[in-house]
Amino acid sequence: REVKSLRKLNHANIIKLKNVVRENCTLYIVFEYMDSNLHQLMMNHKSRLTEEQVKKWCLSVIQGLAYMHQRGYYHCDLKPENLLVSNDVIKIGDLGLAQEINSLPPYADYIGTRWYRAPEMLLHATPYTSAVDMWAMVAIMAEMFTLSPVFPGIDEVDQMERICSVIGTPTESTGSHGLDLAPGMNYELPRLPGVSFSKLMPSASEEAINLIERLCSWDPRKRPTAIEALRHPFFRNCLKVPPGFPSRVAAAQKKDANTKTAEKLGKMKVNDRWHTAAYGPVAAPMKAGGLFTPLNEHVWQESSRMMQGF
Repeated sequence: REVKSLRKLNHANIIKLKNVVRENCTLYIVFEYMDSNLHQLMMNHKSRLTEEQVKKWCLSVIQGLAYMHQRGYYHCDLKPENLLVSNDVIKIGDLGLAQEINSLPPYADYIGTRWYRAPEMLLHATPYTSAVDMWAMVAIMAEMFTLSPVFPGIDEVDQMERICSVIGTPTESTGSHGLDLAPGMNYELPRLPGVSFSKLMPSASEEAINLIERLCSWDPRKRPTAIEALRHPFFRNCLKVPPGFPSRVAAAQKKDANTKTAEKLGKMKVNDRWHTAAYGPVAAPMKAGGLFTPLNEHVWQESSRMMQGF
């Protein structure tokens, strides 16, 4: 499964598969070398990570997840030990439990490390979706702020209690999904009010707390996707959407700009319209018979291309 998925995934924030060697009935998988992992870095860190450090790591991992999900896979075992770090670069590793998004049950018996396992996985909901990765991501993000696991359950029952103690028992408004699943397991969710994330993570900004709260939704359908998370204000000053992912906002802006350009062209004289169509908006103010001459045609074409690139 890991070899199959990695052969289809090629991203700067996903570990690279270098080679697969079969020798004496043993299969050897060769990966690129990475110095450490996020768990080791947090264990060795003497003070809490700054928000800029948290933002940088989260941005890289979520970009990798966005690419993975868009290619039809979800990781299913995201945790700090599986986030590999080298030279200030972080990459998603260990895709041994990765599932295809369209795959159907039965799944592997072992799905996700307990502390980072989504509530719907604990309640045995199927089929799973890529939202399980976003739950694991928010547990890791919160841990980066606190340097300790947020949901360190000793078994599945204790895990549910710890989740409820932090985000509160689900209600019809906050997460009927959990309420619907629990009776099917003959399990009653503990009734707990939850706590404020700002108290758990006093150093986190309002934007960070808001993203964490949204990702900690009982209902997987209400959790932001990886692409939606990248567009959150927490990543306002970062490259939010990696190349290759269409942005609905950008598409709308481009459509609006094209509409305005078409309206302007409709109002122009014939000569002005001809120059705009031939040489772009930079040449639009130039009228036939003005500064434009056959001698400097190449100059205007190059200038137009350069200006359109800014």
